Formats: sequence, C-alpha cells, structure tokens
Amino acid sequence: MFDSTKSKPRAKHFSFEVTHTDQSTRARCGLLRVGNHTIETPVFMPVSAQGAVRTLKPGEVGGCGYEILLANAYHLMLRPGIDIIESLGGIHSFMAWEGSILTDSGGYQVMSLAPGVEVTPQGVSFLSPLGGERVFMTPESCVEAQSRLGSDIAMALDECLPYPSDPRRVEESVSLTIEWARRCLEEAKRRSQTIFGIVQGGFLSDARKRCVNEICGMGFDGYGIGGLSVGEPREVTLEIANETARELPEELPRYLMGVGDPLTIIQASSLGIDMFDSAFPTRIARNGTALVGFERFNMRNARFARDPGPLDPKCDCYACRHFSRAFIRNQVVAGEILGLHLLSIHNLFQLSKLFEKIRGYTREGKFSGFLKEVEALRC
Repeated sequence: MFDSTKSKPRAKHFSFEVTHTDQSTRARCGLLRVGNHTIETPVFMPVSAQGAVRTLKPGEVGGCGYEILLANAYHLMLRPGIDIIESLGGIHSFMAWEGSILTDSGGYQVMSLAPGVEVTPQGVSFLSPLGGERVFMTPESCVEAQSRLGSDIAMALDECLPYPSDPRRVEESVSLTIEWARRCLEEAKRRSQTIFGIVQGGFLSDARKRCVNEICGMGFDGYGIGGLSVGEPREVTLEIANETARELPEELPRYLMGVGDPLTIIQASSLGIDMFDSAFPTRIARNGTALVGFERFNMRNARFARDPGPLDPKCDCYACRHFSRAFIRNQVVAGEILGLHLLSIHNLFQLSKLFEKIRGYTREGKFSGFLKEVEALRC
C-alpha cells in the first residue's frame, strides 16, 4: 500500500479522518470535512448531472438525508455553459443547494455519450451532442471548468475504457491517465482546488497497481476507483475494487465511482470504500421501480392495483407515509410525474437509511454479521 503522508498537498477547507474500523472486515467510518460541512462516511452522492436530481427539489433531496451531491462538468459545460453558471454565483447558487458538491470531470461521459471522440496526449475532443460543434478538453481546462463552477471537490480527467478492452489498449490508456492526472494536479494546486485522482487500468491487476503507484505518488486529496460498472459482472466489479482499495492510502477517502445498488454497496463498504455515487436509484424510479429492502418492485405490475399498503411498511419516507401502492401504481401507469417523483424520494430515502445502517454496524463492530445476513438473503 502506498504511503502518501509526505506527498499529500495542502488543500483548503478539506480534510478526512477515519473514526472507526470494523475488526472483521475492512469497513470503516470517517468524517469528510468539506468547506463548512462535515459529512459522515461511508456516504452516497445522488447524481445531479444537469444541476438537479431528476424530479426532485433540492430541499427534498436534503430531506432524504443527503449532504453532498455529484454534478457533472461535461453536461454543465455543454449546457448552460461555465460562463453562465459562474456569472450566476457558481454551482451552489445555480442549483440552490446548500450542501457540498463533487463534480465529475466528464471523462466517462465523453467516452460513452459523445460522438466523434479523438484522444491525444494533449486532451480529448468530441462533437457536442447538442449542437454538433467540436469541443476540445484538456486536463487543465477540465480543472479550470470545475474550479470556476465552484466545486467543493473536483475529479481529474481520465480515460474510461469499455469492458472488455484489449490489454495493449489498457496499458496505453493507463499511461495517458497518469499523465493527465499530473497535469490536473498542477492546475488544481495553482487554483487551490481540492481534487481527487482516478485510478484506471481496466480489468488488469498489474495495470491497476501501476496506476495506483503513479497517481498516489502525486499526492491527491482522495482517490476514485474508476472504470468499473461499465457492463462487467458484479463479481468482477468487487474483485477489482478490492484489489485497488487495498493499494490506496488508508488516511485518504476512497471513492468507488458509479455503484448504487444496495448489495454491491454493502459488499464494497466491507472493502474500506468511503464514497459512492450512481444515478441508479432515481433512474429505476423513473422506470417505475421501487427499492424495497433488497428487492425491486415494478409498480406497473397489476398485483399492486388494489394494494392499500405503503411501498415499504418499514419505511418512513414521504411517499410511504402518505400514499398507497395502488395510488403510486396508478400514477406510474397513467404517466403522471407525481408517481416518478414519489418513487425517486422513496428510493433515495431507502439508500440514505442503508448508509445509516452501514455506519451504525461499523461503529458497533457488527458489520461482518450484517454482511453475512445480507449475503444469506441473496442466496
């Protein structure tokens, strides 16, 4: 494991402290101090890629127990543009969000969403999916954009490859990600911007280790485990996350990018992961699906048509306190926004309560029992 104590840069208004560790697993609790906010970890960050968590008002997201959101520099750069958001007081004011904001660099979105992608050592260019013009993004401009947005935590620009990828292409991509990380960090230091590096390496252990050693040696404020949840089996996701997390510095936050289903979150928390993000809970809500424990209920199913009970009898969210399954099903089937709105509140509330359980069991030294219980339910 890399010791980053000597190389960690001085970051303004940012610190991380591990407060509890589980003796039977590597699960841990911590305090992430960002600006004026102190956030308990492990923590989940709902995705507000375009500046809002879809179908929800900021106060509703906060009411579900969240203190930090993920926004996306790629989407906001294309629309409405960095200049507009900066002129309106920055991303917090623009979104009317009083909590913390981590901005993703957009590396994944460039590779997965943008047409006409061209990658060079200087940066990446692509055709805007909105207007068709060619956009060029360098590591420096990526950090500049996040800094001008007013992001509390920025992410370095990386290259995210699909699953599977040719080993030679993976090695080339790791070299590029390492060089881009170095340039991102230099720009972040110049701007006093808190920034996390991202570990890539596809699904090759040696490539991942090389990336960890190089990027951790630079001294970022935290580290993202990237390049996962791109179509690989869940077992592979956990295997690579496990190998990578073991190599990352213990005193800094570890962020598993793009993971949001409850079982994988619990298993990844046992590996010492501190931060998660995913559009999963709100995306499945917009498809009419409710998270109930570790099950998923398709609310279009006719069996809910006369059901007077709440989505989850054990849940205390706004949707479960006020509406029946029959009502929510009717809204979903009728195509009414309220149904998707209520499901989004419920799903985010469910994940928030799950993270409270994870932290509680870890503090009490009972996380391993919780993990075994959950995995037995899924067998």
